[in-house]
Amino acid sequence: VYEVVKELELPEDEDQHVLLDEIIHLTGSKAKKINIHEIQFRRVVAYHEEENTTIEIFTNNVTWKASTIAELYRRRWDIETFFKKLKQNLNVKTFIGTSENAVKSQIFIALIAYLLLELMRRVAAKGNPAFSNFVEKIRICLPFYLSLDYVMNTIKPIAQKAERPPPQPDLWTPKQLNLF
Repeated sequence: VYEVVKELELPEDEDQHVLLDEIIHLTGSKAKKINIHEIQFRRVVAYHEEENTTIEIFTNNVTWKASTIAELYRRRWDIETFFKKLKQNLNVKTFIGTSENAVKSQIFIALIAYLLLELMRRVAAKGNPAFSNFVEKIRICLPFYLSLDYVMNTIKPIAQKAERPPPQPDLWTPKQLNLF
């Protein structure tokens, strides 16, 4: 529950995906209970063209342009999937230290490792293997001092030539399905 304090004008030269931009105060009992009823918030309503939907964004940032807020919200998924990739492939699941400097250092090291691995993947790999597959090959082959060219371009063809088990016979033949 909120009350509109001021409706901000949308600049005509701005992105037309922003439909509404308001400064609001929360008026509900919970807002009064936790003492945030006097804080100014911003409500931005934007049209998401790809999904043909509108999104309603509430933020405490009252200084940025509404189009910037809407664009950041739209790109949040890219950021989330990037950090998921970091966590899954580079084992950044827990932080070693608890100080701000320790956390920043660990994130920066993971970002540097990611960039180096991505550069190696793009230079050395023929084709375009998935990042996770590339990291797994590096992780498995690292103790054996194999060349990157050998790992990326020789191991895969050998694995493809390996024999596959014969297919299982079909248990439901037309004769077995006849009732009479």
